[in-house]
Amino acid sequence: MQVESAALSETPEQIYLRVFRQLRPRSPLPEVRIEFCRFANADSYVRIEERRLSVRMADVLAGAPTSVMEALANILLSKLFRKPVPKACHHRYRLFLNRKDVRRHLHLVRQIRGRKFLSGPQGEHHNLVDVFEELNRRYFHGLMARPELSWSRGASRSVLGHYDPSHNAIIISRLLDRAGVPRLALEYVLFHEMLHLRFPAEHAGSKRRVHTWEFREAEKTFPELKAAKQILKAL
Repeated sequence: MQVESAALSETPEQIYLRVFRQLRPRSPLPEVRIEFCRFANADSYVRIEERRLSVRMADVLAGAPTSVMEALANILLSKLFRKPVPKACHHRYRLFLNRKDVRRHLHLVRQIRGRKFLSGPQGEHHNLVDVFEELNRRYFHGLMARPELSWSRGASRSVLGHYDPSHNAIIISRLLDRAGVPRLALEYVLFHEMLHLRFPAEHAGSKRRVHTWEFREAEKTFPELKAAKQILKAL
């Protein structure tokens, strides 16, 4: 019981020193400096220089339980020293971030602090509003409210599109606005992102499921699904 009480009263600095000692038992203990920052996400960073361990983490984590802070310390320091991260720590940390109240808080923080680059829907060859409204009539009976639509800064090949729920925005890669890229590819990517509005991510325990069963079934209604995916593979 005394051990539990001691653990509960630990400061974040003491937690990092304890985890450091577990991972580097023969190294001298560093000076620990922890800074809670006004990040737009639950981001955390760690570095060590001249026996000073500096940790910068989002202020939304300031009130996290000791067990969660310890799990994050294990994650950050294990990565810093290139050691395997304990699965239990990953699970505990994801479980905390997946809590409904934490998700709601993070959503609000992203809305207030997050910056979203929006170039607008008009591209060189396509207007996203026109494509959205056509898909809306074709697959959603014209009932889907239009979010912010924009082309990305660059022509990304790794992320062809994404939906940002915090800013209610769909961003499409400029790669799909190039001459020679079939319109079918753009229609499918935008349709895919529209499905994220229709079927939000599900949360259960430490898991976050973005593509639910309902999402996958709805995606199959796209008549030229196979042809569109072949075009994207070629890109």
